[in-house]
Amino acid sequence: MSKFPLQLNNPDEVNDPPRPFFEHIVALRTCLVHAALSWIVCCTLAGVFSPQVLDWLKSPASALEEAGRLQIQGLDLMSGFTAIISIALWGGTALAFPFVMYFALRFIFPALTKREKVAILFYLFAGAACFAVGVWFSYTRITPRAVAFFDFVNQWVHLPVSVVRIEGYISVVLKLIIAFGMVFQIPLVLFVLGWLGIISSDSLRKFRRFAIVIAFTLGMVLTPPDPMSQILMAVPLCLLYEACIWGVWLKERFK
Repeated sequence: MSKFPLQLNNPDEVNDPPRPFFEHIVALRTCLVHAALSWIVCCTLAGVFSPQVLDWLKSPASALEEAGRLQIQGLDLMSGFTAIISIALWGGTALAFPFVMYFALRFIFPALTKREKVAILFYLFAGAACFAVGVWFSYTRITPRAVAFFDFVNQWVHLPVSVVRIEGYISVVLKLIIAFGMVFQIPLVLFVLGWLGIISSDSLRKFRRFAIVIAFTLGMVLTPPDPMSQILMAVPLCLLYEACIWGVWLKERFK
């Protein structure tokens, strides 16, 4: 075995011996059952801790609540139950993602080459880190600004909203947080494609100007319509894209 993961003795080697078709069907069924069970367990755990998660989601609006300008309340008899279901589904899916990927990789890994295995494992760990950074960045920087911006718009058009339905609030906050987490995956996907030799550092450099435009477009679409929020999303994406170019270039030089 090579000492360094980048120096593979035979990067195109496949360890999976030929197996009957029925064995693949049984393995696929086992993978799907285990993935479904892990998702159910994670959704249940997220539902159990939904009060704590709800307090966490309401935190970006705490400044407006303390100022007496906004109250997040349930206005229907089923509001609490609806909030629990939303948190259980969204939170359970996020928690179950590593387990689902683990069972999926157990099924497909024998048919992959060593180069593909290293790239996928790198993406799993780095992707989880990038997703966490995107969630943290959105929760601490963008979501409070988004809530304040919407309140400002309501005040400006002389339609102040003092009571907000919990269902609508959870939907807006979760979509914004998850959008940032997913967008922060884009440069990492490009890096993995470069690692596998599908794209090169030169092609990434040629596409840089378009990538900058796309980054600011995503910032305009996925954030509140103020320049600062757009910049706060676009600039990290541009920096990650530049890091992706250098990472692919170093990999090419090392090879």
